[in-house]
Amino acid sequence: MNKHSQNSPEIMLGNAAIARGAYEAGVKVSAAYPGTPSTEISENIIRYKDELYAEWSPNEKVAMEVAIGASISGVRALVSMKHVGVNVASDPLFTVSYCGVNGGLVLVAADDPGIYSSQNEQDTRMVARAAMVPVLEPSDSEEARVYTKRAFELSEAYDTPVIVRTTTRLAHSQGFVYPEERQEIADRPYARNIAKYVMMPGNAIRRHIFVEERLKRMAEDANELDLNRVEYADKKIGIITSGIPYQYVKEALPQASVLKLGLVHPLPRKLIEEFAAQVEKLYIVEELEPVIEEQVRSWGIVAVGKDIFTVQGEYSAQMIRSALLGEESETDEPEAVPARPPILCPGCPHRSTYAVLKKLKLHGAGDIGCYTLGAVAPLNVVDTTICMGASISTLHGMEKAKGKEYIKDWVAIIGDSTFLHTGINSLMNMVYNNSTGTVLILDNSTTGMTGHQHHAATGKTLTGDVTYMINIAALCRSLGIEHVYEVDAFDVTELEKTIKREVAREAVSVIIAQSPCALLKDFVPKGKCQVDKDSCKKCGMCLAPGCPAMRKAEDGTVEIDEVMCNGCGLCMSSCKFGAIARL
Repeated sequence: MNKHSQNSPEIMLGNAAIARGAYEAGVKVSAAYPGTPSTEISENIIRYKDELYAEWSPNEKVAMEVAIGASISGVRALVSMKHVGVNVASDPLFTVSYCGVNGGLVLVAADDPGIYSSQNEQDTRMVARAAMVPVLEPSDSEEARVYTKRAFELSEAYDTPVIVRTTTRLAHSQGFVYPEERQEIADRPYARNIAKYVMMPGNAIRRHIFVEERLKRMAEDANELDLNRVEYADKKIGIITSGIPYQYVKEALPQASVLKLGLVHPLPRKLIEEFAAQVEKLYIVEELEPVIEEQVRSWGIVAVGKDIFTVQGEYSAQMIRSALLGEESETDEPEAVPARPPILCPGCPHRSTYAVLKKLKLHGAGDIGCYTLGAVAPLNVVDTTICMGASISTLHGMEKAKGKEYIKDWVAIIGDSTFLHTGINSLMNMVYNNSTGTVLILDNSTTGMTGHQHHAATGKTLTGDVTYMINIAALCRSLGIEHVYEVDAFDVTELEKTIKREVAREAVSVIIAQSPCALLKDFVPKGKCQVDKDSCKKCGMCLAPGCPAMRKAEDGTVEIDEVMCNGCGLCMSSCKFGAIARL
């Protein structure tokens, strides 16, 4: 481990520390798709762009394959994504586990206990066990830096990809980090090896044997690995833990004996058995699934885990103290605060599109993005949200199940970045299988939900370099779709006319509702909207789309907050009495 006294500390987010660790490890290629809570890894790694290559890939599968290619060629490569992105990348991940590596290959997977920004709460350790890939789990920013470096060393030492598992709390918490100099790692020579890198059945059978032996060797070596640490104190209580929960354990029970696992897969059986034998009662504290607990219990070791701890959400020091000691919180209950329902931003072009869809009483098969908020009041348009790219496939499935008439009450709704991520395959499937349906691509010129990252249709790379801008309309036409239309998202008259016409059409059609996100740095507001109170009829129609810049005044008329207003003009379009004008 590093010597803190030799380095001046810096305060870093966990994600920034991971980026720093990758830089120090001599990484030469980094690939990712933005997804909270992992996004800032790539946004920080481009600070070192003079010494490495970094990109946004169109999806996590492609990012994984880019990193694999870099590793096979002989350099250290990093790939970053959130936990559901691991699902997208699982095809190459499961197979590269068999192949092994040349240059070190590390996957950073950011889980989301508590579901702060995700559609599920899955545990990447479960995926890693199935893929037979080792997992390191840091517990603070400094460990995030150090473990990332160590992951590359282990990757090359054991000929395996390695996962560094983080969580939202680690990714977005700040802590002291002690930066070191970049290691200049020589490229490993590439040697053609069909048996290792071509996973046809005959080769894969032999590589599977290698993988099983590799994990056994790592598990044995893990008993002496310095990433796993025993902290003996009062032996009445012993706790096995890892990652962020370690911090909660130390705060809740500072006198307890702790076995802190840095390598959480494979587990060091001998070390765990020795620790269990030294304590009177053993607890296992891990967020989400009982991954460690089930293995420990399978060895005949008596331990308390999910019988007193939840499998849902984040833990806390108070929760652990309450579960183990029965102590209730002594702090005062926080005062109730007004509910803040999730809502689209002022000037968001998605609101305009949803206002039209609601007027037409259409159902929306939704997707992953800011526009998922179309499911909630007052818009209430989106009926389904499953995963990236699923909106178009869902619409297709409905059409094949219920017929062409049924689908005339539905549209698929997907964003520009998500369409390029996995939506294009689904659209291709509609064309190929003679489907009927209307797809709305909400093109706001960015990957909005994760903080405005570029994608293949923005004309800029991760590093801000100008590149070819994919033409989404031309891409759709290239699939053989005759009916492709680009409409200003705030031209509600044209948008309504186009949607009404296309949902009635018995063919595949695409409507691209275009207008940039109002939060983009180069966005220029069209002005400010203002209400003429004398002309206002107090009907409330302008309030129906739920713009947060608008509110009803005490006299029943409408007021517009000029600070929040972006002058999008949706309220003007909603007012039939000309009471709102843009200044």
